Amino acid sequence: MELLQLHYFRTVARLEHMTKAAQEIRIAQPALSKTIARLEEDLGVPLFERKGRNIKLNAFGKVFLKKAEIALGILEEGRKEIEDLAGMEQRRVNISTTTHKCFSDLIGSFIDMHPDIKLQISQATTQEKVTQLRNGDIDFCITFPPLKEDGIKGNSFLTEKILLAVPPKHRFANRKSINLNELANDSFINIKEGNPFREMTDSFCKEAGFTPNIVCEVDELSAISHFIRTGIGVAFLPETFVEERDASFHVVHIDEPLCQRTYQIAWLEERYLSMAACTFRDYLVDYFNEFHTIIGN
Repeated sequence: MELLQLHYFRTVARLEHMTKAAQEIRIAQPALSKTIARLEEDLGVPLFERKGRNIKLNAFGKVFLKKAEIALGILEEGRKEIEDLAGMEQRRVNISTTTHKCFSDLIGSFIDMHPDIKLQISQATTQEKVTQLRNGDIDFCITFPPLKEDGIKGNSFLTEKILLAVPPKHRFANRKSINLNELANDSFINIKEGNPFREMTDSFCKEAGFTPNIVCEVDELSAISHFIRTGIGVAFLPETFVEERDASFHVVHIDEPLCQRTYQIAWLEERYLSMAACTFRDYLVDYFNEFHTIIGN
């Protein structure tokens, strides 16, 4: 059994299509088919169910894929650790996160402090982040709420209040705080369904005893303030998002229920983290600890 066979097998198993796998690997399709056939011959069992051009892992293939993933993962971690020890590491950290002002400030500060470390940053849904971690595509993901997944470890580093933004002429524009149930009959502007922020704020309203009347849905939090100015509704906004006060709307604190969210930096527990990755993680936690927003303070 050869290492190359395992790499090819994993690609075919992921794509479930021999031609597409050959194109991704950049070898001829007949050569790939022969490689998989030799692997099956070595194992003494077929690994795929074949129906025309489509193939699908069978019971043997599913078992073998789990072991192949472990083996390839361990070898990759070994390569990275050796590079780290030998000082050959490219010093790159891959992060999947969500667009947020406080993270932009953090990243800019980190790059200033560590210009030799390159950050590769992408955006993804929560489930995509979990998949990326498990596949080894990223070192960390930053998410809320904290992940509760087997094999994934994390540090909670920031808890922020969720505030209510109201138009200047709203009846609560002169209030400093309210109970959320006072907004039961108001119109709301919010992120589209499926976004974690939307799920969280809907749960706040449910806890307050009502279902929000959503009159406007947007893709990004940054768009919400534009619609608040029109006076069509009120909106939830994170505390750090409205750190710089905007005169076009008024911010009200919510006394009840408790409206806040906690951020977490998460990584695959069994994965080797390079010195560059550990440097970034420690810097992030220390950065927010200095502002007294770390969990427990």
